[in-house]
Amino acid sequence: MGINRPLGHRLFLVPLVAIVGGIVLSAIDMANARTLATRPNAPDDEAAWDSVYQVLTSPRCINCHTATNYPQQGDDRRRHVANVIRGPQGKGVAGLNCASCHQEQNSDATGVPGAHGWHLAPLSMRWQDPNDQKLSSSAVCRALTDRAKNHGLDGPGLLKHHQEEALVLWAWNPGRRPNGTARSRPPLTHEQFVSATRHWVTAGTPCPKSSESR
Repeated sequence: MGINRPLGHRLFLVPLVAIVGGIVLSAIDMANARTLATRPNAPDDEAAWDSVYQVLTSPRCINCHTATNYPQQGDDRRRHVANVIRGPQGKGVAGLNCASCHQEQNSDATGVPGAHGWHLAPLSMRWQDPNDQKLSSSAVCRALTDRAKNHGLDGPGLLKHHQEEALVLWAWNPGRRPNGTARSRPPLTHEQFVSATRHWVTAGTPCPKSSESR
């Protein structure tokens, strides 16, 4: 018995639709696979930012990224000697400017650190709270990426800052303490820090959610 024409068409279309659908789904899967293969995944992005955060909140950085009216010093982040205060531009006050003691380079003879343009970071770039506790990872990330607070720096600008800024570079060449011992450095090399920053910037400077912050 022959199959009537409408029924035959339907029987023919069913496997055809399945085949076409399978091809489309395979193409979508392949496209997704290519995207995942060429895009840094979220765990890697988070690890990159976490590396950046560990450096930013190390003593060599956070001592000048304070929430106080004065800089800190030492790995214990104690108040700066001589009652030094922030001043209107973060460079101290008349008679006690930062540059009065902090020259263009370290003075190992006296133990006074130095680098070009020595000054405190603005309060908008503080990495600690008024109780001297480190800000959470998410809070630091939000401040760092807020162009209203960071002098208008976008991702590439932040990368360049971490690569070239004299006071950033100083953290890896911090000189010696007055007792002659070497100051500690950040937990990463400068090359590792720049590499982590570059990865994070390439990913779009993602910040961890507040609930995920420390």
